[in-house]
Amino acid sequence: MKYPILKFFLLFFCSLLLSVNVFSQVITKEKEKPKPITRILFVYDASQSMLGEWQSDRKISIASKLMCELLDSLRNVPDLQLGLRVYGHQKTFPPQDCNDSKLEIPIGYFTIDKIKNKLKTINPKGTTPIAASLEAAGYDFPPMDNCRNIIVLITDGLEECGGDPCAVSLSLQKKGIALKPFIIGIGRNFKESFDCVGTYFDATTEKDFSNALKVVISQALNSTTAQVNLLDAYGKPTETNVGMTFYDNFSGSIKYNFVQTLNNMGLPDTLVLDPLLAYNIVVHTIPPVSKDSVVITPGKHTTIPIDAPQGMMELKLSGSSASSVKNLNCIVRKKGEMETLNVQTFDQKTKYITGKYDLEVLSLPRLQIKDVDIKQSYTTSVEIPMPGIVVIQPSMRGFGSIYLEENNKLTMIYTLNEDGEQETLYLLPGKYRVIFRSKFSTKAIYTLEKSFKIESGVTTRVNFY
Repeated sequence: MKYPILKFFLLFFCSLLLSVNVFSQVITKEKEKPKPITRILFVYDASQSMLGEWQSDRKISIASKLMCELLDSLRNVPDLQLGLRVYGHQKTFPPQDCNDSKLEIPIGYFTIDKIKNKLKTINPKGTTPIAASLEAAGYDFPPMDNCRNIIVLITDGLEECGGDPCAVSLSLQKKGIALKPFIIGIGRNFKESFDCVGTYFDATTEKDFSNALKVVISQALNSTTAQVNLLDAYGKPTETNVGMTFYDNFSGSIKYNFVQTLNNMGLPDTLVLDPLLAYNIVVHTIPPVSKDSVVITPGKHTTIPIDAPQGMMELKLSGSSASSVKNLNCIVRKKGEMETLNVQTFDQKTKYITGKYDLEVLSLPRLQIKDVDIKQSYTTSVEIPMPGIVVIQPSMRGFGSIYLEENNKLTMIYTLNEDGEQETLYLLPGKYRVIFRSKFSTKAIYTLEKSFKIESGVTTRVNFY
């Protein structure tokens, strides 16, 4: 008899271990978020001016050579797609052809050799349609989720076709098609003209151009670190365990969602963010707090302080049988305001930003509680009397309501159903009156009324027969 029992327990233990292992794998998979694909489109100037001499050789030769060296360094970079758009290389100038822009190598994996070969065969001929090329570049990124679209514009001149590169760039960013472009200006400084287009790098010399390419790619590929310090009333980063949403400051799109936490040293956890964006951060406290236009410096850890002092509010019903009252809710508003911040259930604790609040208990009758003070790291208890129960039995169809009787004044708090069926209601302690007329009575003189009193935890019956 012992062996079958032992065999059963061994099988049970193995199945339990297998279940735990499977559950652990599921949790691990849920925690793992795939890294976004970085897609870089080079928009390359092959206008006639690129044939000009520049230090050791022609501009086009030096730029193509240094570009090829950069591309070779990217061969083993994971999650990277590259493409090439060229302008000014198909039609000679004069005459001017402002449509001379072409996607030579579509964005994708394993495109480095294709781009290098194309760079080696480009022959500068035409004009400089920068705005049109940027606008066309917006259509060069195939639809994809979880990606970062980056444009790198390499030019030795300014717009020559009357377009507005600044407006086109802003449109691409606003629509969330591409991040703020990088611009590398060859030969002389175009910063004043291109600052509104994107992040500008001056390449007055060959060495400047090589360094600019490396910096641009480094910023395009590498995320950087930051931490959000949720500050308490004393300016210390102790607040935690609350959701945060990072929005693109320009397009308004959602970029990250985190639940803020403290690490094992009691410090805000480190976040990895894309440094190419400015962020609007919303912390989902009650009410929410936010910080706009947060800039992350590439390669530098950024600390983001946000004031979020919080305390607790607990809603309670007096009496040992309070748990018998289900789903009694309370509207929470900022003092003196009508916007609903939260609907909190009784016998529940909830965190709020410190300050004063007005409460409206959704009881019968409704109960207004003003100036509830929430303090840092303190639980404020709000207790109301335990309701009683009233059972209304009209015994006939008709029209009636329940009124609160207070200070020689009646206030209607509830309208009875017209079908004459029994109704059971929770009412706060106090004096009440039911006023009722049968549906079949044709004169107001046949109106009936009954007064009753409600006590905490006590059931009262009101019959009309």
